[in-house]
Amino acid sequence: MKSCLRFCLRGGGMLDEKGLIRYSRQLILKEVGASGQEKLLRSKVLVVGAGGLGSPALYYLAAAGVGILGVADFDVVGISNLQRQILYTTGELNRRKADVAAEKLESLNPDVKVVKYPLRMNSDNIEEIISSYDVIVDATDNFTARYLVSDCCHFKGKPLVEGAVLGFAGTLMTIVPGKTPCYRCLYPVPPEEGAVPTCSETGIMGMVAGTIGTMQALEAVKLLLGIGETLSGRMLFYDGLSMSVNEVVVERNKNCPLCGENPTITELEEYEMNYCAAKVKDVEI
Repeated sequence: MKSCLRFCLRGGGMLDEKGLIRYSRQLILKEVGASGQEKLLRSKVLVVGAGGLGSPALYYLAAAGVGILGVADFDVVGISNLQRQILYTTGELNRRKADVAAEKLESLNPDVKVVKYPLRMNSDNIEEIISSYDVIVDATDNFTARYLVSDCCHFKGKPLVEGAVLGFAGTLMTIVPGKTPCYRCLYPVPPEEGAVPTCSETGIMGMVAGTIGTMQALEAVKLLLGIGETLSGRMLFYDGLSMSVNEVVVERNKNCPLCGENPTITELEEYEMNYCAAKVKDVEI
């Protein structure tokens, strides 16, 4: 390790000696190294939703040294959040999640700048926000936001890491516009209200959210560094009760209303739905 640090210091770049020590366990990975770490420090990731999925995703992205993290969440900390949303404590009840997240993440890693969006994303503001980032992490819990984020990423050409959890199960997939299936390839339109169980009806085991959120952070880092195989064109299914992981290959749908041969959706559409995304066995949750 000492020889690695001496080599990195001689090479110059963004990393000072303190940074070399902070990221030392990543620097010795051949897939990362000093150049990869500097790339992370120059990168920008937007996490939409700072709840059960967004909390671990943000924490690990900050720890890894992603230079700019956007946190989009209009909600305040509620006591029922604390069972799974690890960014928050009892003493922070009723504070804005974006404010608390920024404090925690910048305290964890001063190299990271957190940009707060304590607002509800809609068709009027989402394009300007998303345009500034390299990778988008969808950690939302409702269909309104999920379709809006995925559609906007398609129009803006932004890689998107989709994650969702319900009960003891979770799913994960990565979408690269123009190269992989989009969200609407699987689900052309949202389900009708009442057709799927909600989080409040079914519940969520906090550790499952932690598992999927952490995987989302890893997928984002792989996209930023161009390493490994992402879940592009594949959907991962995680079952916490049986501790099993399965995946299915997902093909692009030529009849997809968004990315198909004859798209019918050519601008952002905003759905009015107040129920959370939750459909495990049929892929979407």
